[in-house]
Amino acid sequence: MSIEEQKSQINGISLILIAVILFPFAFLLMLSLGRRWAYPMLLPAEWTLDNWQAIWGGQAGLGESLLLSLALSLSIATIATAGSFWVSKQVAYHRNRQRWLVLAYLPYVFAPVILAACLQYFFIRWGLSGKLGGVAIAQLFITFPYGLIFFTSFWTERMLSLEQLIATLGGNTWQAYTKVLLPVAKGPILTCFFQLFLISWFEYGLTALIGVGKVQTLTLKVFQYINEANLFFAALASCLLVMPPIVLLWLNRRYVFSKVI
Repeated sequence: MSIEEQKSQINGISLILIAVILFPFAFLLMLSLGRRWAYPMLLPAEWTLDNWQAIWGGQAGLGESLLLSLALSLSIATIATAGSFWVSKQVAYHRNRQRWLVLAYLPYVFAPVILAACLQYFFIRWGLSGKLGGVAIAQLFITFPYGLIFFTSFWTERMLSLEQLIATLGGNTWQAYTKVLLPVAKGPILTCFFQLFLISWFEYGLTALIGVGKVQTLTLKVFQYINEANLFFAALASCLLVMPPIVLLWLNRRYVFSKVI
């Protein structure tokens, strides 16, 4: 086989893989633009932008759910990333490091639904059930330990030596963080932030049980439309659901992964 034939074969395989990967997104977009799709029609009988125009309509409520999900996920990612970065340092240099790490893994022993069922009694007693604040606290149970585990490997002997060097040169803790530690940890911090955002963004079990259906995030909207057999609005909600991860994937590749390479 010649080199040109090999290149042609590789290009053909690449196109097939790209088509397979993009097909679900194209299919969702098609459904979100369609109406009146009855058996045995291969495609919807009508194509319209009315579904997208109804995002901010009072009946669908997708716009409110989108803003709510963005606010919730951004807040959770910010709080969990900042908190776990600082706490992970204390854990990494602690003499009982392994014990604390084992405790950090405990929330992942259960499925999110089971964890929510275990916590639901306490949230009801504290008056947090069915409230946005309760959902946010519940999501911290699975995002904060992830960040803690993620950052523990960052605090190596090299980082400790850098801190000791800064102290030797007369620097304080604030200068150590702002001038050295945070710039060095920029890549891991952004990566952790993106991952925690995605965990919160796609979370369903904790949100459904602790929020008792009152905190209508975009993920809950998708399942609601599926249960209602509202195919086109389910596709529309799914399109909105996958947009932020695609943007984060591009940002991660543009500003984080490219720096590593």
